[in-house]
Amino acid sequence: MTVHAFVDESARNRQFLLCMTLVEPAHLASTRRTLAGLLLRGARELHFKKEKEPRRRQLIDRMGKMFVTTRVYTASCMPKTEEAARQRCLAQAVEDLLGMGARRLVLDTRNERDEHDRRTLQRSLGSLPSKSELTYEHLDSTLEPLLWISDAVAWCFGAGGDWARRSACLVEEHIRL
Repeated sequence: MTVHAFVDESARNRQFLLCMTLVEPAHLASTRRTLAGLLLRGARELHFKKEKEPRRRQLIDRMGKMFVTTRVYTASCMPKTEEAARQRCLAQAVEDLLGMGARRLVLDTRNERDEHDRRTLQRSLGSLPSKSELTYEHLDSTLEPLLWISDAVAWCFGAGGDWARRSACLVEEHIRL
């Protein structure tokens, strides 16, 4: 079964976290609809950092019932080395996606910093893009609701404690780099 992957990140306490949400094609449309239904009136996206605590609990509990899984990649970093940590995590995520036969990778855009990701993706895929059929793109999170799950899980995982426990049902694997 092929999957589509959606990536967002968080950085806390000298640790970079890259969260990759995996969704089978059969569940893409229904999961997007469910997520869009969680928006408050007038909102264009869910962004966990901006939500109040009771709403965060509600959102992560609802996400835990969706037909998705996530993988969390972590790497130690200092503020000046966050980009390098991100690229290490991304390279490992791409290697894992190739092993799964993934078809699409969507990354939350960071605008001008997307170029760093493109270089890592090109290095990781080399001459494989046509053989792997893995396509990738950067999108604004207002345009792709499935990025919201990665944002929420990365935030919860990084927060630790009860938040990590609440998101644990979504995390199929934690990869330490």
